[in-house]
Amino acid sequence: MWFDPVWLLYMAPGMLLAAFAQYRVRSTFSRWSQVGLRRGWSGADIAAAILRVNGITDVRIEPTNGWLSDHYDPLSRTLRLSPDVYGGRSVAAAGVAAHEVGHAIQHARGFVPLTVRSALVPALSFTSRAAPFSILLGMLVGGAASSFGHALLVLGVAMFVTMVAFQLITLPVEIDASRRALDAIEQGGLAAGDELVGARQVLSAAAWTYVAAAITSILQLLYYLSLLNRRRDD
Repeated sequence: MWFDPVWLLYMAPGMLLAAFAQYRVRSTFSRWSQVGLRRGWSGADIAAAILRVNGITDVRIEPTNGWLSDHYDPLSRTLRLSPDVYGGRSVAAAGVAAHEVGHAIQHARGFVPLTVRSALVPALSFTSRAAPFSILLGMLVGGAASSFGHALLVLGVAMFVTMVAFQLITLPVEIDASRRALDAIEQGGLAAGDELVGARQVLSAAAWTYVAAAITSILQLLYYLSLLNRRRDD
């Protein structure tokens, strides 16, 4: 089986950072899931309150399966919350629910990075499957040492750039959503003191997963570019 050790040199830092980010998310969410809100509200209640305060009346809130599978769907204007968040009455549930409402607020206010990210989704659905196939096929037929292989590598790398762009534009979208979430929680009096500290820690831990994804995609792009730069006699 073919394996390029250079790939591991490029990807190891990203893999380690991703593992660290996942650990932080799980440990932080688990910790603050044990701390209940003094108001006794669920994540769904928190989300509804923030939407109401911001005058957003056309967004549905519904439960969805999966652990931390929470997301906002701009096409159907639906806020989908995982079981631990939808019905959870903890500080962690409040933070995650508020973060997803932050995306709904971005959508309602026409936040440009969110608009750009949404525009990239159709292309991403194709390139995420086609890019790895094109690059792998290019390497199998000779890589940079073959004209056909080189062409396939160039095509695959060009498509992979779309994936990197998506990861990079995701960073300001997620950071801004967390900022909006914390502002809404604090200004609305939905949490205070240690509750607000906990919500901030949960959202900070989640942000690291997006940072890790962006860095990993950049490192992978650099590896693919290195394949293009290898001499034909390699």
